[in-house]
Amino acid sequence: MNNIDVAFKFKKTGIDDVILVSSDRYSDERGFFEEDYKLSDFSYGEIRERFAQINHSFSRRGVLRGLHYQKAPHSQGKLVFVVRGKIMDVAVDIRQSSSSFKRWVSVILSDGEGHLLWIPTGFAHGFLALEDSDVIYLTTSEYGKEYESGVRWNDPDINIKWPTDSPILSEKDGNLPFIKEMIERGELQP
Repeated sequence: MNNIDVAFKFKKTGIDDVILVSSDRYSDERGFFEEDYKLSDFSYGEIRERFAQINHSFSRRGVLRGLHYQKAPHSQGKLVFVVRGKIMDVAVDIRQSSSSFKRWVSVILSDGEGHLLWIPTGFAHGFLALEDSDVIYLTTSEYGKEYESGVRWNDPDINIKWPTDSPILSEKDGNLPFIKEMIERGELQP
């Protein structure tokens, strides 16, 4: 294993299951080339899931999307990267039996860095566009409307330190429940 040629670096974040991935970028006067995903390298980096869907969103500066997740049996792991712009990407552990339940981590992802964020199942995901941004994310299962759910972006029990108090939100995201309500209704996975 010591001599394996891996084009990616894998770094644990403040929550071990959420991993910041960096890829090698090859630049010259023409531009650059980088690999954003390679099954064998990701397996080596302990991300062994296969992907079922690719999503692309464009968000204007100040837009906050999230905190979203899909319920079992269609839970989604997500591999997130920015092709244009800059975002504050956030993962919140919503696994009630986890030692990091209700803890969150955030990273700044931007074009030109070659960073990706791996967010496993059992986490809610959201991001704030710090610039006009195109975001791509690969998911481990297909989207199912009947399984979509989410947690309020400004939930006081989670207390994410967003750099704004007044983001641009969809009506749906602005009305997501607080985690306390979800626990009382038995909506979270153990």
